[in-house]
Amino acid sequence: MSITTDPTTLTGRYTIDPTHSRIGFVARHAMVTKVRGSFNEFEGSGYFDAADPARSTLQLSIKAASIDTGNADRDAHLRSNDFFDMDTYPQITFTSTSVEPTGDDRFRVTGDLTIKGVTRPVAVDFEYTGSAVDPYGNQRIGFEGSTSVNRKDWGVNWNAALEAGGVLVGEKVTLEFDVSAIRNVAA
Repeated sequence: MSITTDPTTLTGRYTIDPTHSRIGFVARHAMVTKVRGSFNEFEGSGYFDAADPARSTLQLSIKAASIDTGNADRDAHLRSNDFFDMDTYPQITFTSTSVEPTGDDRFRVTGDLTIKGVTRPVAVDFEYTGSAVDPYGNQRIGFEGSTSVNRKDWGVNWNAALEAGGVLVGEKVTLEFDVSAIRNVAA
């Protein structure tokens, strides 16, 4: 799938549709399996310039307490001071600093990720997954992306040693983004 031959039809300001998007993560557990989860409350917006992607921008804000791994006890632990300290740091944010094409329908979005009050640069590789006009007349655009980070870079340090060696929670976390965004209607 490729961006339309007339990129001006997709260029514009967009708002992420949280009911048709997912922000997820994957982390190794007990050195043998992966735990998957997501954040269920977030909002984001940006400007997409199909003709000149370097002019594109993205801002994202995630309600940290909306973390969901499918296990209430684990989610409560993740919300605690051991991990995200969500009472003190209720938001996780990302603000792009650059967007560059990396191939056909592929882009690297670099920006500042803030978790627990610590801001560090990250680069997320995205693939354009298509566009459509939905039944309500909204122009939609889709992207999928992921990146891997070391959670300790943001002060998310808790762990427990395993009796047989290794640790309970891996340091590497893969962040996953499945985004459907709706072009804003000019007022």
